[in-house]
Amino acid sequence: MRLEAAAFRRLVQHLRERTDVQNIDLMNLAGFCRNCLANWYREAAESQGIVLTKEDSRTHIYGMPYEEWKARYQSEASPEQAAAFQQTHKH
Repeated sequence: MRLEAAAFRRLVQHLRERTDVQNIDLMNLAGFCRNCLANWYREAAESQGIVLTKEDSRTHIYGMPYEEWKARYQSEASPEQAAAFQQTHKH
């Protein structure tokens, strides 16, 4: 478990540093994004009896409030990104 936790922390740190990588790119390539990680983090907390809000879990993953991250780093999806998302998420 310690190794898994360390790897998770490194992944989160990497994503915090790579603000150039948009969530839609992650979704298109890997099928998950920072928001997914935040949801999984919140679900893990809840399974341990720890109440965590959606905003708190996102802040943990993004390293700042989600709205602040969006304002600083999120760009509008290009038509190509949106089309790729539609192709990979047809359900």
